[in-house]
Amino acid sequence: MELRKDSYVTLNDGHKMPVIGFGTYAPQQLPKSLAEEGVKVALEVGYRHIDCAFIYGNEVEVGRAINQKIADGTVKREEVFYTGKLWSTFQAPDKVRPAVEKSLKDLQLDYIDLFIIHSPIELKPGDNPFPVDENGKLIYHNTDIRETWKALEECKDAGLVRSIGVSNFNKSQVELILNNPELKYKPVCNQVECHIYLNQSKLQEFLKSHDIVLVGYSVLGSSRDEKWIDQNSPVLLEDPVLKSLAEKLGRTPAQVAMRFLLQRGIVVLAKSFTPARIKQNFQVFDFQLSEDEMKTLEGLNKNMRYISTLQ
Repeated sequence: MELRKDSYVTLNDGHKMPVIGFGTYAPQQLPKSLAEEGVKVALEVGYRHIDCAFIYGNEVEVGRAINQKIADGTVKREEVFYTGKLWSTFQAPDKVRPAVEKSLKDLQLDYIDLFIIHSPIELKPGDNPFPVDENGKLIYHNTDIRETWKALEECKDAGLVRSIGVSNFNKSQVELILNNPELKYKPVCNQVECHIYLNQSKLQEFLKSHDIVLVGYSVLGSSRDEKWIDQNSPVLLEDPVLKSLAEKLGRTPAQVAMRFLLQRGIVVLAKSFTPARIKQNFQVFDFQLSEDEMKTLEGLNKNMRYISTLQ
C-alpha cells in the first residue's frame, strides 16, 4: 500500500485511524506546557492522530492545544483522531464511565475517538493512581477484564467514545475478550511497545487474523525515563545497522525506524517535544525501504523491552 501523509487504517468498526500518531507522554519533571506546545506544532505539521492518557497528567493541556487549533482553522474536530486510556485503578465497571467523562471534561471535547484499557493489570480502585502497601509494593486488584470491557462497550453505545481497544495485552488476554460469548464489539487495536529490537511479528500476525490493528509505542526506543527504563539498555537510535542504513538513504535513524514499522502495517506513535524533530518524524512518506532493507531491519529483533508493562 502506498503511504501518504493522510494515510489511515480502517478499524474493524469502520472508523479510520491515521497511520502516524503524536505521543504526548513526558517524564513528570517536565513542564506540562511542553505537551500543549508539542500538540500545536504536531497539528500544524500535519499529524492528525494524538495519543494521550489520564496517567500522563496532561489531558487539560493537550485538549487546550487541540481546541486552539480547531478555533484557528488549522483542523476540524472530525479530522483529529484522539486516543485516551483507562487507567489501572478505574477497571471496576462502575468506574469506567466516570473515567471517560473525566477525560472528556479535561479535554473539553464532546467525544473521544478511541479509548483503550491502558494495561491488563488492575490496581486497587481509588484516588491514588499507584496504591502501595506498607512495604511500598503496588496493591493489585482483580476485576474480570470482560466486565471492564462491557462497561467500555456501554460508553461506545452512549456516544462518549467512537472506538474501543486495549493496550499492553498479550495474546491470551486479547483472546479472553474475543472469546466472551457476550462480546458486542471487538477491540479495534492493541497498543504495545514495538520497535526494531521488539518487532512483535508473532503478536501482529495473531491480531491481524482477528482484524485488530497493532499500534506501536516507543518506536524510537524510549524517553530514557529513569522511573521506567533500565539506564543500561542500548540506545535504539544509535544502532550501527540502523545508522548506516539511514546514512545510505540520506534519512535520520528515526525516520528509517518508523518507516520499517509503517511498511509492516503497524500504526506508529512518535514522541518528541522539539519542533524540528516533530516535523522530521513526520517526513516518512517520501521514501521506501526495499525488501532487503526490511529483512536487514527484521534481523535486529532481540525481543528486548524498554518498558515494564505497567505504564
